[in-house]
Amino acid sequence: MTKLKLSAIPDDRPVKLTVELPGAVHRDLVAYAEVFAQEHGQRVEPAKLVPSMLARFMSADRAFVRARRAKSDAG
Repeated sequence: MTKLKLSAIPDDRPVKLTVELPGAVHRDLVAYAEVFAQEHGQRVEPAKLVPSMLARFMSADRAFVRARRAKSDAG
C-alpha cells in the first residue's frame, strides 16, 4: 500500500458557538465595529469580528504558540 504525504484534511467547517459577553465587552465590540466601518468603509456585524479577533489574539500569544508547538511535537 502506498503511503501518501498528505495525512489528513483539516475540518474547516464553521462551528457555531454561543457565548455570553459582559455588557461592557459587548459595548466595546459594537464600538470596535463602528470604528472598523469608519476606517475600512465596510460595515460589519460585531459578531462577525469575533472569529478574526480570537484568531489574532491566539496567534499573538507567544506562550500559547509555544505550548501548542510543544504538544504537537510530543504527539
